[in-house]
Parts: sequence; C-alpha cells; structure tokens
Amino acid sequence: LILAWMGLEINTMAIIPLMAQQHHPRATEATTKYFLTQATAAAMILFASTMNAWTMGDWNINQISHPLATTTVTLALALKIGLAPMHFWLPEVLQGLNLTTGLVLSTWQKLAPFALILQISQNTNPALLTTLGVMSALVGGWGGLNQTQLRKLLAYSSIAHLGWMIIILQFMPALTLLNLTIYITMTSTMFLSLKIMASTKINSLALAWPKTPTLTTLIMLSLLSLGGLPPLTGFMPKWLILQELAKQDLPITATIMAMSALLSLFFYLR
Repeated sequence: LILAWMGLEINTMAIIPLMAQQHHPRATEATTKYFLTQATAAAMILFASTMNAWTMGDWNINQISHPLATTTVTLALALKIGLAPMHFWLPEVLQGLNLTTGLVLSTWQKLAPFALILQISQNTNPALLTTLGVMSALVGGWGGLNQTQLRKLLAYSSIAHLGWMIIILQFMPALTLLNLTIYITMTSTMFLSLKIMASTKINSLALAWPKTPTLTTLIMLSLLSLGGLPPLTGFMPKWLILQELAKQDLPITATIMAMSALLSLFFYLR
C-alpha cells in the first residue's frame, strides 16, 4: 500500500508541470485545484492503509480487510478519478487545460487509480460501489446537458463512463477492463480530432464540415460511439453490462443505468 501511495504521488507530481505550462491564470487555477484534490485523496489512502496496518497488522493491498479502511481507500480512489459525488473538480480542471494535457488527464491518469480499485474491489462494500456507479452515470448525464464547452462535455462523459465501469466491477472485472479500454480509445480519438481542428466549443464544430468533412464524420461517429449507439463499438460494453446486471438480479439498477445512458446520448446527438 505504501508503494501504491508513492506511485500515485509521483504520478500527480509528474503531470502538474504539464498542466501549468501555459502560464495562464486559468491553467494555474486548474493545476491548483487538481493538486489539492489529488493530495487529499493520497492523504486519505495513506491514512486508510496505516489504519489497516494498525488494526490488522498487514500492509498488503490484497489483504486490506478492515471495513473502514476499504471504504476510505475506495472513496479516495473515487476522488482521484472523479467519480460522483466527488466529481466537482473534474469539469473545472479539464476546462482550464489545453487539449493535449486534457487527453492525458482523461486517459493515462485514470489507469493507476483503476488498477488499485480493481485490486481492492473484492473486499469493498458492494453497496458503496453500486451507489458510486449509479450516481456517476446520472451526474454524467445531467451535467453535460446544458454545456457548450467541448472539454466540459468530455469531462461529464468521463464521469458517466467511469460510473458504468464501477457498477460492474464487483460482478465481472473483465467487463470493467473492456469498458476502460474502449473508453480510452474513443476519448483519445475525440481529443486528438478536436486538437487537429483547434476547436473547444460546440459552435466551432458547426463550421467544421466544409473544412474537413472526413474528420467531422469521424468525430460524429466517435461521439455516437461514446453515447453507446448500436452498431458502434461503444454499444458493446453497455449492452454486456446491462445484461450482466440483469443476470445478477438487479433490474432497477440496470434500468437506472440505461436511462442515464439516454441522457448522455441526448447531448452527444446534439
């Protein structure tokens, strides 16, 4: 656990110069917000691991068994990746960054906390994971509805997708990994396409068709895939997750998740 904490801290320290490189008040503010949330989460992880060692005498991440310690670590990792209700920093931070750093924040920075969440998921309280997942999917759907900024849209999209990954984690970790892989691929496509077009607002995308019809088509398909529209790739993880939730006898959870996907799909379509 100490090594995991060190790795997360080094990871945070390494991205901060990238975020602050623009010397713009907006970028500095985003960097400060990011640093404070990540430092808080890391401190929570250190506190929980110390508490687990104190009560159980074990520093091993697979043996973390004290209920309070597992809950604290899960909440700290949720804060690190921006799961609802600890998501408030993510849209603000992403909005203050350029598209390249935004890409790193949305994809690469999710891998380390996710690796830890996967390792402790079997000992975590299932109700906590379900609550985090459902809330994230709903917040990701509602939050993106009235946005005009593409980076904020992608931030809310990230929150919603992470909700889908967390909800299925306790039943089928392989589906979580599949969803994460597909999400990273599609988000990278979106960020890189927007970077080529140098557009950060929805109305600048409206003028893109005469300039780059091929790229605009690719962006449209990526957005619909992020929304989970068949027959595109993004539909596959959602379908498999809903199927697994129904198998686990959780019809209400599955229904709420499907409805939240419709909210997300609405703003992607728009």
